[in-house]
Amino acid sequence: MKHLLKGVSVLGRHRADLLIKDGKVSGDGDVKGADVIDADGLIALPGLVDLHTHLREPGREDAETVETGSRAAALGGYTAVCAMANTSPVADTAGVVEQVYRLGREAGLVDVQPIGAVTVGLAGERLAELGAMATSAAAVRIFSDDGHCVSDPRLMRRALEYVKAFDGVIAQHAEEPRLTEGAQMHEGQVSIRLGLAGWPAVAEEAIIARDVLLAEHVGSRLHVCHVSTAGSVEVLRHAKARGVRVTAEVTPHHLLLTDERATSYDPVFKVNPPLRTSADVTALREALREGVIDVVATDHAPHAVEDKECEWAYARPGMLGLETALSIVLDVIGDDWDLIAERMSRMPARIAGLSEHGHDPAPGAMANLTLVDPAARRTIEPAESASRSRNTPYAGMTLPGRIVATFLRGEPTVLDGKAVR
Repeated sequence: MKHLLKGVSVLGRHRADLLIKDGKVSGDGDVKGADVIDADGLIALPGLVDLHTHLREPGREDAETVETGSRAAALGGYTAVCAMANTSPVADTAGVVEQVYRLGREAGLVDVQPIGAVTVGLAGERLAELGAMATSAAAVRIFSDDGHCVSDPRLMRRALEYVKAFDGVIAQHAEEPRLTEGAQMHEGQVSIRLGLAGWPAVAEEAIIARDVLLAEHVGSRLHVCHVSTAGSVEVLRHAKARGVRVTAEVTPHHLLLTDERATSYDPVFKVNPPLRTSADVTALREALREGVIDVVATDHAPHAVEDKECEWAYARPGMLGLETALSIVLDVIGDDWDLIAERMSRMPARIAGLSEHGHDPAPGAMANLTLVDPAARRTIEPAESASRSRNTPYAGMTLPGRIVATFLRGEPTVLDGKAVR
């Protein structure tokens, strides 16, 4: 089916009529029979790509499934998501990553690209079947033990060496576990005041410093997950200046929220890495603008009710993020649409090797795109989320921007702000 986006503003630069035909943006001008969508006042962006999504299936379908997470992603303007490996069973074999890949294809709402585990069972003891996952139908290119740090430097070096053969990426959850044992929140004035065990910034920074040296030594690709401290930014800045092949991501919640939120003792604000200080938030925003941090990634982490509605000490860390990410980015860095496209679509697609994604809407490009109403403001209601979980830290907040439509290979997955199926 053909779709004509009438009067849309492409990346906020100019108004145009975009014709979608045969899965691509067409320049032939043949609009006869096209479904006309009034896009006056809307911004067309390349479909968003998330490098860090937890879909929980297989194993924790009570919290999320590939289908429900895919629907949440589409409603958030995403056309592709990378599904983390900490499922049950762990995605450490070709069989499991192919299962996740197949479930994503069956849902048909976004392209689900599995991330494979670095180590067997995320245990950090021996390498998983990296080659088998890379050559599987899922064609895995990113490997991560997210939720756990690959803390053994010898194992980390071996992983970096192994994936270099097929230009793979090791995505590190940077946390020195011996410095965070029993930690409940960021180590600082707020943790002292609340009497909660602190999580020092250096636990993250030390691992990043070690790993960029290893990546430089090996000549391989390193990606740093959910950067959260000003010190980490400085390590990354230095590494990039030296030409190390390192990229990094920041989450929406680390761009907006601080450790002061823990004073409520509401477990919805418990996350790994923890919310940091306002000085860290400022440094992260500046690094995102500069390109020291390459990508905004959601770390969408749905949890069942019993895992969040409990005492702080027993609550699982993590927050929802797919349906609110673009609004948070708009709120903290403004409507620089080209920068948003780079940090939330083009660069993550390049890192993940998703060749069909991350292309600006133009004739000949695959029609993976999203339409945003920049003038809209919406109040976040957890009950309205497409996710199976409700652990959003933004409940009751009024945020800018609204996803009006999302197209995957020319077919709408979201129209008028609602999932098509």
